[in-house]
Amino acid sequence: MMNNFSSATEFCLLGFPGSQELHHILFAIFFFFYSVTLMGNTVIIVIVCVDKRLKSPMYFFLGHLSALEILITSIIMPMMLWGLLLPGMQTISLAACVTQLFLYLAVGTTELVLLGAMAVDRYVAVSNPLRYNIIMNSHTCIWVVIVSWVFGFLCEIWPVYATFQFTFCKSNLLDHYFCERGQLLKLSCGDTLFTEFVLFLMAVVVIIGSLTPTIVSYTYIISTILKIPTASGRRRAFSTCASHFTFVVIGYGSCLFLYVKPKQTQAAEYNKIVSLFISVVTPFLNPFIFTLRNDKVKEALRDGMKRCCRLVKD
Repeated sequence: MMNNFSSATEFCLLGFPGSQELHHILFAIFFFFYSVTLMGNTVIIVIVCVDKRLKSPMYFFLGHLSALEILITSIIMPMMLWGLLLPGMQTISLAACVTQLFLYLAVGTTELVLLGAMAVDRYVAVSNPLRYNIIMNSHTCIWVVIVSWVFGFLCEIWPVYATFQFTFCKSNLLDHYFCERGQLLKLSCGDTLFTEFVLFLMAVVVIIGSLTPTIVSYTYIISTILKIPTASGRRRAFSTCASHFTFVVIGYGSCLFLYVKPKQTQAAEYNKIVSLFISVVTPFLNPFIFTLRNDKVKEALRDGMKRCCRLVKD
């Protein structure tokens, strides 16, 4: 515990409750998730880069989305796994805590903006296929990605700065497996009400702002698909959007539950569970969502595996 007149220079992460045996089981489960996440998303990035059939805006964005998923899970998982493997509490310095929180929020924000852009891309592909390659040209796609990354990182500078302006003198025990903002604010001796309200407004602007083009795009997409006369045509049109739509529901659902609320300092158990969806479950599901429901990606994977087998035999 810290005294009432000094600020914490490091934090002790309490991590997950339970016995050491339970921690070892959780370590095995999360290590499996992390390994599959890294391998699956890396495979997507590689095939998008090398396969000529995947040289379209949709797969260009998918490659960047997979890179973001690798980053967001790697920001959280190594320290979480280390804490599960070793007995006792995991310590993290103030500087490392600031860095971890900033990267986590910045990469997450970048991903939300990119998901909104991918929804617009799917709208153009379904509603205006003849002009798709003209509208979504390589120059436009590159700028969309650049803006997504720049906006994500610039947008989170003030929220992280505001969080660490407080004096953390109640305790240095952080009831989480990473430096989560709501739990940090719980340790502050100052009045966090105004800051929490501003953070809430910023979360609304970012999440709802990036969700709006997604909702509008899918409204037009569904309307366009329903006008297609044949069932096979409707099914083919919807298949191009199904993977992205599934990912949007999981990703935005988790963010809405975690950040779009006036009070940031809710129960630690609630935070831990919802944070797992963002940092563990969604990155793990990403390769499966975009490969199992996408014929072109499955074909590229099959051909890649055949080439690898031939190289091994030779």
